[in-house]
Amino acid sequence: MMSQKSDYADDADVDATLDQLPDDETIEETVANLEANGFEVVVVDSREEALDAVQSQIPAGASVMNGHSTTLEEIGFVEHLSEGDHEWESLPDQIWSIDDDEERQAARRESQTADYFLGGINAISQTGELVAADRSGSRVGAYPFAAGNVVIVSGVNKIVPTLDDALDRLEDVAYPLENERAQDAYGVDSAIAKQLIFRQELEEGRTTVVLVREQLGY
Repeated sequence: MMSQKSDYADDADVDATLDQLPDDETIEETVANLEANGFEVVVVDSREEALDAVQSQIPAGASVMNGHSTTLEEIGFVEHLSEGDHEWESLPDQIWSIDDDEERQAARRESQTADYFLGGINAISQTGELVAADRSGSRVGAYPFAAGNVVIVSGVNKIVPTLDDALDRLEDVAYPLENERAQDAYGVDSAIAKQLIFRQELEEGRTTVVLVREQLGY
């Protein structure tokens, strides 16, 4: 059974100053800087609009994989990929149907090269950089190069002024929450083991950031 954020969020000690909803001017400046760094950006008002925006990014017949993302759960994408009415190849369903551990791990590695890889992010600097980390690397491994296309969905609460603030947010907001989730879901601690600073996208149209004017994920 999937853990819900309400099951563990209250147990995490986070820096709430790095998890605020920014004003419109801050969002506009962030969007401009992300676009200057080569990212496509779509801004929407709600999680329902976010799901529509994500669906519109992915053509029929594409292979689709997602890294774990509370935000993707909150907008309904994870459920839609598994159970919804679409014409995509759902790689997670294929992977988790494999009984053999080694074969399943190999399939997870291969899925990094999906036509479309979706996930969240842990922080966005107002200056236009994205920051994320994983324990295993199963999400951040696809973002820089492996996937054909990347769609990152984020609440605007992840926008902070500088790259240093983004790194602080990873440590002081995202990690405590993810650690609580990992303990709740798997009975193990998480770790900031593999960290990505995504400064620029040099391949035109490859990486899209869907920004949602809500407080989502962590």
